[in-house]
Amino acid sequence: MKITFVGAGSIVFTRNLLSDIYLYPELKDATIALMDVDRERLQMARMVAEELKEKRGSQAVIETHLDLEPALAGSGYVINVVQIGGKESTYIDFDLPEKYGLKQTIADTHGICGMMRFLRTAPHLERLCRLMAEHCPEAFLLNFTNPMSMCQWYIKTISSLRTIGLCHSVPGTIEELARYVGVPVREVNFLVAGINHMAWVLKLEHQGKDLYPALRRAMDDPEIWKWDPVRFEIMRHFSYFVTESSEHMAEYVPYFIKDKELIGKLNIPIREYVSRVEMNEQAFEAERAYYIDGRQEMRGAAERMTNEYYRSQGKPGFSEADGSQEPGQSREYAVQIIHALETGASTLIYGVGPNEDAIPNLPDECMIDSPHYVDRNGVHPLFVGDLPSQLAALILPQINMQHLAVQAALTRKRESIHYAALVDPLASSILSMDQIHDLVEELMQAHSAYMPEFS
Repeated sequence: MKITFVGAGSIVFTRNLLSDIYLYPELKDATIALMDVDRERLQMARMVAEELKEKRGSQAVIETHLDLEPALAGSGYVINVVQIGGKESTYIDFDLPEKYGLKQTIADTHGICGMMRFLRTAPHLERLCRLMAEHCPEAFLLNFTNPMSMCQWYIKTISSLRTIGLCHSVPGTIEELARYVGVPVREVNFLVAGINHMAWVLKLEHQGKDLYPALRRAMDDPEIWKWDPVRFEIMRHFSYFVTESSEHMAEYVPYFIKDKELIGKLNIPIREYVSRVEMNEQAFEAERAYYIDGRQEMRGAAERMTNEYYRSQGKPGFSEADGSQEPGQSREYAVQIIHALETGASTLIYGVGPNEDAIPNLPDECMIDSPHYVDRNGVHPLFVGDLPSQLAALILPQINMQHLAVQAALTRKRESIHYAALVDPLASSILSMDQIHDLVEELMQAHSAYMPEFS
């Protein structure tokens, strides 16, 4: 069995997922193909892989590739973790909108710049799907690249590959809610469904008892409220708690960022993703100092930086396991899926895939984040039922924008990009139609190297 990592230079993801692979005895003989276009990052990824392999006593074979085709050849699983455009494109996605008065927090999933990230990524996805069809047509594509819903919608439209989109927002949210109400996360029974980053906690129970009353009481505690103010305010008005963080949710709806007073009151971190990029750069330099320069005092420094950054925001450490899993297991679902498909040991995961009537009051063709049952026979989405009407109404504008953006990538029609931008809830609450048009044109010009089909 061969598992290929595309974008293996994303060291945090690579370390987490390799650690998960090495934990399973049934996967001990796997071939791990690490692929990245950055030679130094690839070298570091290999050193991480070999270090973990020795620590876990694994017998895995480690390969490294600068080119995609040999990395894919004969693969059974392909894990995609690329980010197209990197730091430079991220700065563009924040700086240009701010020139027009449009502030953002993360800009990687929804909104105009979430769409730009998708359009930069679409050519990579097209090539990845084409090469997988040639070199490993039976492989399962496990995609971590955002914007998840648009990327998965595009992949399912252009290919017949087996695929699912994966995100840690569902288990991360449940862990946070368990902490807010003082219940062990292992004992929480839950059901979550919606779209990626805007899925809803429809059921939250402990020993058969509804936990929502306790969560509403917790919300009234100022010390708890301050850790998740936007999501608590959404729950106050829409009755349900949403996945992903308050900083994400603030830019998905038109209520908050247009109001300077609310930005301050709710402590909405404008340009927060830029801070993450800068933190990631510092963490990478710490990794480089240890692996490339041989500075032993930097061992583990990057993980400590990352965990401290997220803990300072009241979140669990990004690369740190907790008591809800086996020792050392990450919060990611990818390797659980691989293990279930290989061994038949069934598991329940949350993933992003076609609706196909699992949520009847959302469009069939849209991508939903929902529970899936995995066994040797495949990944099987579970029926959820209608979302509460107010929740469906809140996420439908995002689905409409996703559909228009995917159509733009498929048809190469520039006007479809403008249509999508015009229906974005945040931008349309702040900018005029002419301003949105001009902003999109500037963004497309700035990103033209990654979007040649629209030049």
